[in-house]
Amino acid sequence: MTHDEIQAALSGPIASIRTPFNEDGSIDHDGLRRMVEFDIQAGVGGLLITWGDSLFSLLGDQDIADLTKAVVGCAAGRVPVVACTGRWGTPQAVDFASFCRNVGVDILQTFLPMWYPACLTPDAILEHHKALAEHIPVMANSAELQRSGPAEGRRIAETLIQDKHAVLAMKGDVTGAPDREITTVVREDWVMLAGGQKSFHMELWPYGCRGYLSTFGTFRPSVTRAYWAAIDAGDTAAATRIIEKIDRPFFNHILAMPGGFDAAMHGIAEICGLAKRWRRSPFYSLSDEELEALQAFLEDLADAEKDIREGT
Repeated sequence: MTHDEIQAALSGPIASIRTPFNEDGSIDHDGLRRMVEFDIQAGVGGLLITWGDSLFSLLGDQDIADLTKAVVGCAAGRVPVVACTGRWGTPQAVDFASFCRNVGVDILQTFLPMWYPACLTPDAILEHHKALAEHIPVMANSAELQRSGPAEGRRIAETLIQDKHAVLAMKGDVTGAPDREITTVVREDWVMLAGGQKSFHMELWPYGCRGYLSTFGTFRPSVTRAYWAAIDAGDTAAATRIIEKIDRPFFNHILAMPGGFDAAMHGIAEICGLAKRWRRSPFYSLSDEELEALQAFLEDLADAEKDIREGT
């Protein structure tokens, strides 16, 4: 895809890929194909592999390469695929950027090595992004750019914007004023995607945020379509009702579940017949009883969605 086509595709709901596993801890490639196909048929604009949702903390380097290649193969050019680096040094990240270009990835999200903040200067962060952009278009991450603080993050973004072919998009991962401010800096040149809940997208939308990671797009796309239709129409009251009646109760519930929201999302994949609930050890996977309770909660949520449609 051209740069303009990638940015247009990412200007809306995007699906975040959650790596599915078999009970023995191996990657469930059949489940992955079903999940990707569901996402595309749901109408998302792109597929995003992330360090967090895709569970890179449980994956080896070969696993990450295999996952990336598999998602590209499943997408088959129908929507852009955003890959993601591990928390690697620049040489390994550059090698992965070349790999991604060769297997057909459209854009690569950058993550940085972690130890303590002083290890990375703003100029080092800038050079890391430039090195990857020599091989493939890049998606920045607001939390990564702002490692040395919001002011330095804005400076890095402003410098990268000067090279029109280096960075095409940014994923917002810092709530509040820092991401609002950096969105205003990049909005004319990059597509800003809000991670997390719809309320985060609503916070950034007035400042130029054009897309968001849609959790519901991966299992109940009717909610995604209703929210995006409200946003597209500028109907903030309708969008807010969806947040208050569906999105916020949903996240409050799954964040409190054993194993956290990701265990719940893997459970939802099993409830929907897309993949299995399992996560690779030592991460917790839902029990049969917890899965049944989650299914009952989703049925109640469907009633709330019906009430919104009917205006009750």
